[in-house]
Amino acid sequence: MVRSELIWLFIAMGAVTFIPRWLPLFYLSQRRLPEWFTDWLDLIPVAVLSALVVPEIMTVGVPRHLSLINPRLLVALPTFIFALKTKSLGGTVFAGMLLYWLAGIIF
Repeated sequence: MVRSELIWLFIAMGAVTFIPRWLPLFYLSQRRLPEWFTDWLDLIPVAVLSALVVPEIMTVGVPRHLSLINPRLLVALPTFIFALKTKSLGGTVFAGMLLYWLAGIIF
């Protein structure tokens, strides 16, 4: 009994995950989207990444408060500059990890 309930639960979870992703794809694949809309859609990954990263590097403590002098921000700035200059994902990750390690030793 429990086994069949789990199988139905997995099927339902799969449907709940699949349908909201499939419907817009199916609906929009047959239409030409306006240029302004596709330009707007291109901004979504940058906005999501910024929404995840900026609060993490700009705030400290519990409860969270803004702090411009903290190790994560001091590491993020040179890492960002390195990323802009080299355009190397692997190098940027390595530089960021190295700087974060050094900041942990210093601070």
